[in-house]
Amino acid sequence: MPSIQAVVSAVPAHRVAQEEAIDFARRMFGEHIRNLDRLLPLFTNAGIETRYFAAPPEWLSEDHNLAEKSALYVREATKLSAEAATKAMAKANLKPADIDYIIYVNTTGLATPSIDARLINQLGLRQDVRRTPIWGLGCAGGAAGLSHAYHYALAHPEARILVITTELCGLTFLPRDRTKSNLVATALFGDGSAAAIIGGDNTEGEGLQMLATRSRFFPDSEDVMGWTVLQEGLQVVFAQRIPHIVAETAADDIGAFLAEHDLKIADLEAFLLHPGGAKVLQAYEDALALEPAQLDWPRNILRDYGNMSSATVLFVLERYLAERGTGHGGHGLITALGPGFCSESLLVGL
Repeated sequence: MPSIQAVVSAVPAHRVAQEEAIDFARRMFGEHIRNLDRLLPLFTNAGIETRYFAAPPEWLSEDHNLAEKSALYVREATKLSAEAATKAMAKANLKPADIDYIIYVNTTGLATPSIDARLINQLGLRQDVRRTPIWGLGCAGGAAGLSHAYHYALAHPEARILVITTELCGLTFLPRDRTKSNLVATALFGDGSAAAIIGGDNTEGEGLQMLATRSRFFPDSEDVMGWTVLQEGLQVVFAQRIPHIVAETAADDIGAFLAEHDLKIADLEAFLLHPGGAKVLQAYEDALALEPAQLDWPRNILRDYGNMSSATVLFVLERYLAERGTGHGGHGLITALGPGFCSESLLVGL
């Protein structure tokens, strides 16, 4: 089966502690939201200690239009993506010429040519390398990128696939948007990049075995999560019912996926979930009847980096591989939710 042979992350230079983020929120929202102090527990209860951003807080607090934000995205995302990809190839003992296919995932910046084209030039990939940019899947994009790589590798067992996901969520902050959704995003979002190497059956290298994938679309749920595109940039859309959707659907959705492979939720040994937020993780814990320690990997990534949209689940995967490695046997689940509303999941062999 195809395997995930290396995962490496990269973060931008501006580190922000959650206490600093609270001060930022006071400055940006204090005069416009009555009784703001009653909402600030959003920050202290988020389970986040630090985050990283491609622009300093003072830049984010100023008005910038979509063109300015897109220009910064192109510059910083290209740099971060190249760093993550270079390290991932080195970890898998590959040269740029070994890569057959590049998949680039994002939802927080606009660029044509897309970032993958710029990376082909910068990394020195082959001129005949295949490429697919994926835009608009939000937090589900990292898992979806891995799924696309898996299906390509099934058809091309000698292929080496580079999946890169880079999100600069901080650029979606709108200084004049004093909605609760923007405040929630201010409490949760961070920036980051991650790259994974996926190899087909006929490639050398050990890794997590990719056994199966599943996509689920929730009809008539476009208002749950996404962006409203404005002249000022991307305005976040968050529905308060996201944890309730997880609580109501996760057990049936994941259970049905596992049943296709004669497995149950109790058979899983690693839950590599996208940590959309503390309430979402709690909803998963309750719905799947898990012990708190079973979600330590996603909770610890949320603590250290915040929600980096599609990149976050690859950070979880990197942390798992660093701490546990491969070859233990058993099964794990990679899953993430995103706009649509939808879920993307992979079953992996540990």
